[in-house]
Amino acid sequence: MKQVLICASLLGSLLVSAQEKDSTALKSIDEVIINTYVKKDSDYSNKMPLKAIENPQVYSSVDKVILENQGIFTVDDAFKNITGLQTMWTSNGRAGDGGAYVSLRGFVSSNSLRNGVLGAVTSTIDAVNLEKLEVLKGPSGTLFGSLLTSYGGVINRVTKKPFETFGGNVSLAGGSYDTYRAAVDINTPLTNDKKLLFRLNSAYTNEGTFQTEGFRRNLAIAPSLSYKPTDRLSINLDMELFQMKSMSDQTFFFYSGKYLQKVNNIRNLNLDYKNSYLGKDLTNTGRSINFFGQVQYKISNSITSSTNFSSSSSYSEGFMPYLYFMGDDATSMYRSDQSTRDSRKKSINFQQNFNGDFKIGNLRNRVVLGFDYLRVNNNQNFYDVNGFDKNAAGESVPVPLHQPGFNYTNFNGAALQSMYNGMAGNEKPYLISGTQENYAVYLSNVLNITNNLNVLMALRVDNFNNKPGADVADGKKMNQTFFSPKLGVVYEVIKDKVSLFGNYQNSFKNLSYYVDGAGATNTPLPEQANQMEGGIKTSLFNGKVSSTFSYYNIKVKDVLRNVPTVDAPNAQIQDGTIVSRGVELEVNAYLVKGFTAIAGFTYNDSKYTQSDKSVLDRRPNTSGSPYLANLYASYQFLDGKLKGLGFGVGGNYASENKIVNNVETDPVTHVATENVFTLPSYFVLNASAYYDTKRFRIGVKVDNFTNERYWIGYTTANPQKLINAVGTLTYKF
Repeated sequence: MKQVLICASLLGSLLVSAQEKDSTALKSIDEVIINTYVKKDSDYSNKMPLKAIENPQVYSSVDKVILENQGIFTVDDAFKNITGLQTMWTSNGRAGDGGAYVSLRGFVSSNSLRNGVLGAVTSTIDAVNLEKLEVLKGPSGTLFGSLLTSYGGVINRVTKKPFETFGGNVSLAGGSYDTYRAAVDINTPLTNDKKLLFRLNSAYTNEGTFQTEGFRRNLAIAPSLSYKPTDRLSINLDMELFQMKSMSDQTFFFYSGKYLQKVNNIRNLNLDYKNSYLGKDLTNTGRSINFFGQVQYKISNSITSSTNFSSSSSYSEGFMPYLYFMGDDATSMYRSDQSTRDSRKKSINFQQNFNGDFKIGNLRNRVVLGFDYLRVNNNQNFYDVNGFDKNAAGESVPVPLHQPGFNYTNFNGAALQSMYNGMAGNEKPYLISGTQENYAVYLSNVLNITNNLNVLMALRVDNFNNKPGADVADGKKMNQTFFSPKLGVVYEVIKDKVSLFGNYQNSFKNLSYYVDGAGATNTPLPEQANQMEGGIKTSLFNGKVSSTFSYYNIKVKDVLRNVPTVDAPNAQIQDGTIVSRGVELEVNAYLVKGFTAIAGFTYNDSKYTQSDKSVLDRRPNTSGSPYLANLYASYQFLDGKLKGLGFGVGGNYASENKIVNNVETDPVTHVATENVFTLPSYFVLNASAYYDTKRFRIGVKVDNFTNERYWIGYTTANPQKLINAVGTLTYKF
């Protein structure tokens, strides 16, 4: 906390000092059109247009120009610019759950929103169609529901839209690890009156690996069509296809075992960082296809209707190998697989919003009244061989970690498929099937009590129906109704420049049935999270320097926890709690002509305050690193002979991450043993350079230029890419 206060004090001093500069310097900044790095206002965070300075919710955003300057091709890679976000698991393409997972405010989240509605993608998300990436912080169930959000926040992709003139670009890229890419962005009006517009964004990327085996091949196709027959009516149709064929990133799992008392850090295992410990052809094919439709109609000067429809479909087929440790030592490991076959998940989302901006007396009201329907159909099929390496008796056995000459390539696609063929008719797949339906009505109003004081009040009524498939053991129907409120207060100390804000935000999760200590089946209440947050926002020099500093406290209650008994060894009780609190500081600055910077620092303290004894008062192993920091600074020549030439450098810091964090009690001796396994802290640096003209652009980036060996993890350990460079050439028309 002391570190944060010092940072806030320094920030305040810098802002005051900057304001005292002479008017000539300020004028030189104003001469530049700022289209990047400065936090933009949002139309999506509260489902209505709000300036950042008057918005009681904290959110971060990153513009497409940042991605272009950094040479970023995917949304997953763009996450490094978001304050307080840490990637936990890269995408593997599996239907339903194959997308990237991140940590926000101590909770796991994933990408599920596109332009404010359903837009889930389970493969790598190409950034070719990305206009802006928004991350809304804290529980956001009141306006976005429970199935598309997490307690830590929600990720929203804002996509590129058609415009009224012909134009676009074609780009080629290539670099380290057999990386090559081709991308195109074409926009054209289809009618002479320019009422019907079309845009196509598409890209194909091939990427190898720094390890012995591995690759990704991603195809993205994103056409969009807009039609504006009248000044009051507009219609937008979009489609996106993401297809990925890949060998999933190396993943180590950590189950219970005495080895945890011998090693407590991934570096102690002395793993060969560049060895995949696998053979060829362990591939998976994943596909996501989404359709979107929007009809906007201006009913009057103060009321607008927005009708939205979206559908999301994911499919996967193939292998997903993984490695794990068990037993008495850490000198060996088990190798296994969790395949999918014709695995699918389909969702549809219908959303109707009415937005109003009007006065009652002298009080301005900005209102959204909405209806939301979401339906999810699961048909996910998972298969495993219960260990690839077996002895003569058919029992799973480990393989050595450090034996020179050992043939790790025998774990390959042909051998694994042969094992599955031998199990035909005797397999015991894990199936997820059934239908979930969600109906909701919400109302939100921003009331301007004075010109400087506004209050946001919102309420959601949510009805959840769960209908498990017939093949789901002990599956029972569920019907629950829940109320989710939200409250925010903003006082602009200096109008449009400095504001104090506070919010109360709520989110919830519908749980499955559980068995109590007597063996009886019970219907749980929805688990819910409540956040209290307060802080300060600034927007100085006409928005060229913006910052947010906040403190939050999130309490999750009605968590199911284990209370095993003799009669019911799997018994649970619904009285668990998790508390996550922390501070966030984010700054976006354009201090001098051509120089920009984005920076952030966060601290998160998460713990189980009522839970199983094994994790009581401990940080959850899915909460990520307590300390995170990000920085990116860039300078571009805006005039003179070097006009268009730019340079950038940045990096990310994360403190150590406890992916195993519990106490294990021996059932016979009752001796308690602490199990803690840690991924070490890391500091990764990246650099870029580019030359941008009216007709072409040349760019180069070098990521991880210090060649840092580091791991990320979601109860797992995943080694990350070593130093790599990619160059890009773009022709504009």
